[in-house]
Amino acid sequence: MSVYQIVKEGNPVLREKAKPIAKVNDAAIRLLNNLKDTLRETPKGVGLAAPQIGISKRAFVVEIAEEELYYEMINPELMEMEGSEDAWEGCLSVPGLEGVVQRAGKLKVRYTDRESKQNELIAEGFLARVIQHENDHLNGVIFTDKATSFRDPDAQEAEAGDDAGEDELKE
Repeated sequence: MSVYQIVKEGNPVLREKAKPIAKVNDAAIRLLNNLKDTLRETPKGVGLAAPQIGISKRAFVVEIAEEELYYEMINPELMEMEGSEDAWEGCLSVPGLEGVVQRAGKLKVRYTDRESKQNELIAEGFLARVIQHENDHLNGVIFTDKATSFRDPDAQEAEAGDDAGEDELKE
């Protein structure tokens, strides 16, 4: 198990266009494992991209425990996107800030898995949002680039109590 420190905004790796993974080999599998281990050690995290652990490669993981969903995506390509939804997002690389971001409500994504198989997934709602957020990291984009308004999540939780923030995204 390897848990990495999450890279924070200001680190240049978060602004780079990540490089494709040429071959699913031991190094690619290790990267997926490290992403999973790091994400699972992070409270409230639902997604983590390789640049967020300082590695400029096109891979990310998504885990929505409440829905028992887990995906590992290598070289993802967002395809058919439809609809539009605004929602609050946060980011593990930008602690202490959330913003309203407009995202497609439904999409198709093509990606390679750890067995080198090509897959396509139709995602809607929260899963579609998480995939778009993580894919942005692979293109050097942070949610703050797209957000239309901001808030401090800690202030929101203090005002609303322990139930606040359950629907918010942190990757």
